Amino acid sequence: MKKANITVLGSSNTDMIVQIQRIPGPGETLLGGKFSQAAGGKGANQAVAAARAGASTRFIARLGADMLGDQALAGFVKDGIDVSQITRDPKVASGVALINVSTAGENAITVASGANAALTPAIMKKSAAAIKKAQCLVMQLETPLPTVAAAAQIAKKAGVKVILNPAPAQKLPPALLKNVDILTPNEHEARLLCGVAVTDEASSKKAAEALMKKGVGTVIITLGKEGAYVADKQTGLRRHLPTYPAKRVDSTAAGDVFNGALAVALAEGKDLVDAICFANAAASLSIMKLGAQPSIPCRKQIDAFLAKQKPLAPTKTAAKKTKPRKR
Repeated sequence: MKKANITVLGSSNTDMIVQIQRIPGPGETLLGGKFSQAAGGKGANQAVAAARAGASTRFIARLGADMLGDQALAGFVKDGIDVSQITRDPKVASGVALINVSTAGENAITVASGANAALTPAIMKKSAAAIKKAQCLVMQLETPLPTVAAAAQIAKKAGVKVILNPAPAQKLPPALLKNVDILTPNEHEARLLCGVAVTDEASSKKAAEALMKKGVGTVIITLGKEGAYVADKQTGLRRHLPTYPAKRVDSTAAGDVFNGALAVALAEGKDLVDAICFANAAASLSIMKLGAQPSIPCRKQIDAFLAKQKPLAPTKTAAKKTKPRKR
């Protein structure tokens, strides 16, 4: 199998994690938490997820010229990620995320963007070759929106598939959405983008249809433990895909793992349904461990996990195509 070729543009943070019985409310102090530190940031998580899932991966990012930046860079190198497009900022600190994780596996996150906010459209011009040589460009919204838009435009013109995970949630300009091949919001992000409250399969379909009318070719709404809903304009596919059972310890990076693994599966030539199943498996494995990047599974783990699962029923369209003709 030819190795997938992925470029990820996005943020890198150091996660400061406190495990606590429950998420504190406004003005509340809770004692008894357990502290740990881990590499994170949505862009970095997705780059690591893609690399561990088997792709040749390069990462476009900006770090501070500080100890946390040094640690992050060393981690990327250890995972075999091409770091030639990572720049350092001597004036701004590396990004940091403060994360509370409850015993139920829920989390609350506050981010100090630092050098991530200094990743500019001008840097995208210098990284254009790294974008154009990829099969997929994967992005999120923890870096400036004009930078994301500039990268999407470069990729679209070069025929590179653009996957945008619109998180943290914010309104997106129509020009950007028209350059996005695959949009992967969760239910909250989908509601912000199109105004449809996603609560079941029918509302997922309605939200996906609304987003495709904005110019996106494929919409995958991630639904946490309920799996994902996919709608594809070209093939007419509309389907809810359940995820796999897993004991939830920490869901911090699950969405990022999903996106990184999805890009790899598509670049390897898997069809959309199989690619989502692969991404669901990777995400399920990730929630069973604490931390963002420490929880990201490798390819052998994903393949072994999938081998134990029951195969999905064929899509209705596939079943219709294979139905024998009456004689």
